[in-house]
Amino acid sequence: VTVYVKVFTNSPFLICMDSARSQEVIDPKYLWTGPDGKHLEGRRYVNLTETGKLMVLGFKESMSGAYTCTLSHKVIETTTQEEREMFEEYTFMVYAYREADHAYRVFARFTTRECELAANDLFFEELKKILNNIISDLTCHIIESSCKCHSVKIPKQGLLHELFVTFQVNPFAPGWEEVCDQVPYDCEDATNMRVQEARDRIGEFFSKQMYTLKRKFHTLPTIHYVDNSFSAIHIDSCRPGFGKNDITHKNCPSCCVVCDPGTYSPNNGVTCQTCTRPQDKKYGARSC
Repeated sequence: VTVYVKVFTNSPFLICMDSARSQEVIDPKYLWTGPDGKHLEGRRYVNLTETGKLMVLGFKESMSGAYTCTLSHKVIETTTQEEREMFEEYTFMVYAYREADHAYRVFARFTTRECELAANDLFFEELKKILNNIISDLTCHIIESSCKCHSVKIPKQGLLHELFVTFQVNPFAPGWEEVCDQVPYDCEDATNMRVQEARDRIGEFFSKQMYTLKRKFHTLPTIHYVDNSFSAIHIDSCRPGFGKNDITHKNCPSCCVVCDPGTYSPNNGVTCQTCTRPQDKKYGARSC
């Protein structure tokens, strides 16, 4: 059985039994061992019940691995009353996971008089300042921005020149760690809410452009927004030591799951890379 546990939370109860044994078991005894092969009874980070249920507390990536329970019980023959001891073994593969960190790739277009216009670059720099100001209180910022000018042939309008603007809305502006320090456990949920709010604010800014142009300007400015050209694409990233694999972890395809032993993730990508010479047997490696 494969189980996914969000980091810093408690695992669900792992039950040392199957449906065939769920009705009646005589003199059951339960022995749980962790990924290191050692017995779990008496460990501070586990909750073991007398009925063989196991909960792992405050789950960390290093706790990932195989949790095995051996159930011993007696079987009494109905006719002879002879007793036999039986053993059943149950293994749970338990993986730590994090929610993916969200960012957004934004696209928008602006009409300009010509591609060689000196004001194009000035406009782009000013646009980035305005957008950063709109989202700065969310500790989000604009990164990986670009502005390219293209000639566009539009039916019934002839040849136009347009600025194709793209940038990424990123939730890790300076100061984001301090904001996370105020959040219990992990910060992905709060970070993802902030960057979604930032995306919404930027979307609202662009949606107001045509409204403002139509009502406040008798003559359109040289550079102005192309109506309905705003779009935003969702981008995921994982923290170091975690990655996505919708084949291996098809029951948790959107999760950033801890990297298996022999693999690693050194950055905020979404892939656990294979070590050329796997030596480290731990989960969640950031280097080999």
